[in-house]
Amino acid sequence: MDFRLSKRTAWLLIYDILATYAAYWLGACLTNVVGEVFANNEIYFMLGILALINVLVLACFKLYNNLWEYAGINEALQIFFSVFLSTLIGAVFLWIIDVRLPIRVFIAAAIILVFLLGGMRMVWRVFHKNKRIIAHHDEAPRRPRTLIVGAGETGALTIGRMLSHDQNMPGVPIVATDDDPSKRKLRIHGIRVAGSSEDIPALVDRYDIEQIVVAIPSATPEEQRAIYAICIETDCSLKTLPNIRELRIDEIGDVALRDVDVTDLLGREEIVLDTRIASSYVAGKTVLVTGGGGSIGSELCRQLAKVAPARIVIFDMYENDAYMLQQELLREYDDIDVVVEVGNVCDLARVHEIFEQYAPKVVFHAAAHKHVPLMELCPREAIQNNVFGTLNVVREADSHGVDRFIFISTDKAVNPTSVMGATKRMGEMVLQYYARASKTVFSAVRFGNVLGSNGSVIPVFKRQIANGGPITITHPDIERFFMTIPEAVRLVIQAGGIAQGGEIFILDMGEPVRIVDLARNLIRLSGADVQIEYIGLREGEKLYEELLTDDENTIPTANKSIMIATCEGISHEEVAAKIEKLSQVVDAPGGDVIACLEDAVPTYRFTSHSSR
Repeated sequence: MDFRLSKRTAWLLIYDILATYAAYWLGACLTNVVGEVFANNEIYFMLGILALINVLVLACFKLYNNLWEYAGINEALQIFFSVFLSTLIGAVFLWIIDVRLPIRVFIAAAIILVFLLGGMRMVWRVFHKNKRIIAHHDEAPRRPRTLIVGAGETGALTIGRMLSHDQNMPGVPIVATDDDPSKRKLRIHGIRVAGSSEDIPALVDRYDIEQIVVAIPSATPEEQRAIYAICIETDCSLKTLPNIRELRIDEIGDVALRDVDVTDLLGREEIVLDTRIASSYVAGKTVLVTGGGGSIGSELCRQLAKVAPARIVIFDMYENDAYMLQQELLREYDDIDVVVEVGNVCDLARVHEIFEQYAPKVVFHAAAHKHVPLMELCPREAIQNNVFGTLNVVREADSHGVDRFIFISTDKAVNPTSVMGATKRMGEMVLQYYARASKTVFSAVRFGNVLGSNGSVIPVFKRQIANGGPITITHPDIERFFMTIPEAVRLVIQAGGIAQGGEIFILDMGEPVRIVDLARNLIRLSGADVQIEYIGLREGEKLYEELLTDDENTIPTANKSIMIATCEGISHEEVAAKIEKLSQVVDAPGGDVIACLEDAVPTYRFTSHSSR
């Protein structure tokens, strides 16, 4: 049994007990045995036992957890079966203790009890529905005429709550669509299912629709992407809501419409964290996350907290974001020690101090300078942080016996045309160099752009739209791979669990997305009249990103979203020589760091750079 004894539940329990007494008394009256059954006071005690059995069975059927404001046929069937079962159990119990009641009394009482229990709950539903309508009728703003896409369970909930003037579901349901032919021309709460998703534009015009609600969260990513593509071609505002089947019963009443965002339009399949793999190397351990306050690092901490590490050490240069993340994790996970340490990975003494103090067994190295144009202007900083900062953390992990080390790399490390990409490729080399001789399992994970991260185009475009435009794009043909921060992080954690040492893991980024298409979709979703302006490629920027070099291939893993890049090995001596030369040039004023970086990373394709 799983119910909380709220005030509402307490009143229902009292009512159900009284209803049981009333049902048996009325049943005895209707069967003309009331004098015989109620001849002595013992029957009242026995009916109390029957009432207790009844409420226990109702609780087992979770009928005290239901939100009766939204009750329907399913709840009515639950009441019928629970009353039938409790009556049967009660009859058997009385027979065992040798208390005889006529069978016809049990039958009559059960029928009456179904009506008493169901009737009360339906009255509750009608009362609350009318109460909401009255409460919101005068002060509620005008509700947009709405088309609901999906005539399933979620669509029915949406329509029902809109009709009841639920403030979380603003809109007047006018018409619905569904791609299931068997649902065509049927009605849901009086609203007609008038066609399929292909009919949406015509229905919008015919019924003067102002808002479209996509209520098909169980559809495949491809199906959702196709439907959104149709919807955004209209001038309607576009909303959606979560899959109600994935929610607890007490959460359904709080489900609210939300704006469709660009993540929905990508239509990527949701990645679920395999807690079995993650727990195998994280649970009960101290985990260090460098760059832990950043967009990737902070999500790593959130996902890692779900698999019960003993301690998470957040290491970052910027104390504000790290502190806010620490407070968030402490609120949600009071059994995990969450520590913030402020410092720079370029400071070897500080890095050594962290490893000495906490002795982490798992390290996620997310600290990096990632802004491509800025690193073109500051190549020394990029090399210091992305190469030698990585080297510092790798050396300390090796000398302190860390079990696993996962380096967050990027698709820009593949045939790099930017300083940032070249330094990340050099970081991969450092990792593979140590992986050959160390007991620590070193691995790298390469992926493309993540939506919503610091420096992502999405926040920039949204700010430009809010300011009235224009949206600035470097080139009409520029493409990028995209995934959400949570799914990238989940795959990173799972890749760490299957690593053997020295691998460069490649995440399945799906199909590349044209940036101009992304911008146009954002403009449509915002409803703004904003122009797009092309400003030319920036230094170090590619038109197309790649996940593999020309001499690399991939081999699959057990997870279809994670692959391993195959590439020729590089000797210890060669990597050591590259590191030494880079160190000399970076430390020497006026040294040509770009030429040195080109020499260190043969696949680095030099583009035009201003003098440094």
